[in-house]
Amino acid sequence: MIIGAIYALHANDLLSALMAAGIVGYSLVICFLLLKAPDLAIVQIVVETITLIYMVAIVLNSSRKELDKGKRRNAFLNISIAVLVAFALVYYFQLAIVNLDVLGEHAPRMAKAYMDGAAEKTGSANLVTGVLFDFRGYDTLGEATILFTAAVGVLTILRIKGRKEKA
Repeated sequence: MIIGAIYALHANDLLSALMAAGIVGYSLVICFLLLKAPDLAIVQIVVETITLIYMVAIVLNSSRKELDKGKRRNAFLNISIAVLVAFALVYYFQLAIVNLDVLGEHAPRMAKAYMDGAAEKTGSANLVTGVLFDFRGYDTLGEATILFTAAVGVLTILRIKGRKEKA
């Protein structure tokens, strides 16, 4: 993450900086998985992927003439670095996933506190709903806000691009 962040600051062109920022975002997903927070990892990977795709599309669309002039000689080096980074990210994703609990098993240290008397504490017949909205309400609100903001951002970009194409 640190190397990606430093490279993003010192990159020669905007596209390289975006790719480095993407490395930082996907590395954060790995950190969330290692911290056993798959819900945050899912939100981060969705938002990072959508943001990265649209930012790269915008940069390529706005700077296509600049790329055609003299940047093609570094294409092989850039593709090689991108492939190496992709393999490294996949490798670390696999390492992080190995540390997660097996699907269907739960870590009883925190789950027991939620399950003991949760129906009485929350007043909900559905334990999952009670935990999400009563015990982890702010976390759930934050995740929903992030997803809503990402969706509104994507729709805004698409609407602006659609208006420019019609004009």
